[in-house]
Amino acid sequence: MRHRILLGFFTFLFFMSYAQTYEIQYINSYNGKVQTEQPPILVWANEKENFILNNTIREQKSEYPFEITKVEKPSNTIVSYAFLQPNELISTSDTESVAKQSFELTKETKKILGYTCKKAVTKINSNTIEVWYTNDLKINGGPSTLGQNLGLVLEIERNKNSVITANSIKKIKKTNIENLIKGSVKTTDLLGYKDLLWKSRFTTLKVFENETINFSDQTKSDENVKRFANGTIILKKVKFPKISAGENIFVELKQQSNGDAYDRTGTVFFIPQDKSTSFLDGLEKGVKTLPLYENGNGKQYYGITATENYDPAIEMMRFFTAFGIQKFNHIQLKGKDWQTISPYRQDITDLKPSLSEKELWIGTFIGNYDKGGHKVSLDITIHKSDQTVYKNNTVIPLFNTVNIMEMAGQDYATMFNQDKGLFVEFTLKKDLKNAQLRYITTGHGGWENGDEFVPKINSIFLDGKLTFSFTPWRTDCGSYRLYNPASGNFPDGLSSSDLSRSNWCPGTVTNPNFIALGDLKAGKHTIQAKIPQGPTEGTSFSSWNVSGTLLGVE
Repeated sequence: MRHRILLGFFTFLFFMSYAQTYEIQYINSYNGKVQTEQPPILVWANEKENFILNNTIREQKSEYPFEITKVEKPSNTIVSYAFLQPNELISTSDTESVAKQSFELTKETKKILGYTCKKAVTKINSNTIEVWYTNDLKINGGPSTLGQNLGLVLEIERNKNSVITANSIKKIKKTNIENLIKGSVKTTDLLGYKDLLWKSRFTTLKVFENETINFSDQTKSDENVKRFANGTIILKKVKFPKISAGENIFVELKQQSNGDAYDRTGTVFFIPQDKSTSFLDGLEKGVKTLPLYENGNGKQYYGITATENYDPAIEMMRFFTAFGIQKFNHIQLKGKDWQTISPYRQDITDLKPSLSEKELWIGTFIGNYDKGGHKVSLDITIHKSDQTVYKNNTVIPLFNTVNIMEMAGQDYATMFNQDKGLFVEFTLKKDLKNAQLRYITTGHGGWENGDEFVPKINSIFLDGKLTFSFTPWRTDCGSYRLYNPASGNFPDGLSSSDLSRSNWCPGTVTNPNFIALGDLKAGKHTIQAKIPQGPTEGTSFSSWNVSGTLLGVE
């Protein structure tokens, strides 16, 4: 009896060791055109398991991160392996996804590589998916986890235009999968796995993490973060890697109220230090150490325009805090479930030439007079991309009237009450092709007749000629009501955060305008911004925060 048991056991091992494995290769096509830039999908399938990878991974030439998927049979347990970096391998298991799949089985058939295939149809995220599978080989598998219960999937078609099709099937003796999945593996839950894999696909530069921006004479700098203007400015030096032509850059800030209930002007900026004087000198030594701009209205504006020896701070992103988000969420209104954080995210790829391989001071300012102020976190992310939208190789700062040092004596930008407005002279050392002005503008003056609530035309003049004019105005502010718990409510049924404004809404980012200037010759040029700024009423006055950066190809 004992010998029969042993014989049966070894027969089982022999059968399992020699279970026939098939190697299937699949090609991708779109609208009938083969996607040659995508490596063929590779599947190793037998009765026990199904591995999904591609030829580049098999040849160990794949760029990180990449994945290998194993489907264990007959349980249909999906085991995912993510190779984040050399010697950094994570894994997770999923026992439910395959079981939850549902298909409409049809009577349609067709031949693929000589095998009779049946069609099943399903819907995923509003996409119609047609799965063609065969039962001729008596194994289940396929180029994805979709249809693993049906048979061997030889084709998947999405929305009649994107197709994955088997183009070869052969029997093999060994997969050598052990040469690919080796070393220590860190296991995690499914959500954690997806998060780690996602974050490994791009580079994250963490600038600020839950830092306070407030108004207090008690604020102090530390070894990581410098604080200026009574705590309303935070600053940190950041080293950027080399950023290639095929990479995109995003800035992302998250903000909550830590005591301030009002909507405030905010900006994320960096400080050019290519000239003898920089904005950092003003922060450290006082605003009056920076170049003075005057236009005849009797006011003095420091550090706002470029000169031969000075560049103003370059604005990466203009944002506006919401009315008291998170801190004032205790204010209850029927049917209002307040958001807990304001997210601001913007593409800044156009600034790449000034960032790549540079070590720069990155700052964030929120104008406020509150001891609690605001909490912010700031990341800059760099992403590989096949799409190149911004082709400029030059970034030249021209002006920035945002009074970042407001709480250290920098005046509001009220120079537009004169016809001259803002006038800047600059010199190009080389010809500049396809020049653009990256122009950000917002109007302020928060009373009925103030420019915050009155549309005003912005006109841009290049070398004395009108180049562009438009009225910056936002009418979508009511869309962000749930970010504004402390917003005041009026007898007419509107809230303050609902009101249209001069190019901004509480809780939003203001987009730059890219103004085409054509090809510019080397030499001296002028740029001028004119805005019909409204008059002062008592102690109330209007102002305009505008920043301009010249982009182009030298």
